[in-house]
Amino acid sequence: MTDAEVMLWHKLRDRRMLSVKFRRQAPIGPYIADFLCVQHRLVIQADGAQHADSAHDLKRDRWPMQKGYRTLRFWNDDILRRTDEVMATIAAACGLEW
Repeated sequence: MTDAEVMLWHKLRDRRMLSVKFRRQAPIGPYIADFLCVQHRLVIQADGAQHADSAHDLKRDRWPMQKGYRTLRFWNDDILRRTDEVMATIAAACGLEW
């Protein structure tokens, strides 16, 4: 895992974020989500520079969307420097207040 993934996993694991259950490196169809919340049908991806303007990422996001999942993508730098904002965005996507 990248430093950003480690930090985010520390915040999400063991239901630490408002008692919401997340899985790490979870399979979803033919893909692997960095983090997955089945209850709220949410996929979270932590992206580095290699993902800038990635057509593959758009294709990857279509499959979960067709199954009713929402995908949130965060740049690694934002996870590391704006952690509270990232957590607030994830909470909001789950319909919760941060």
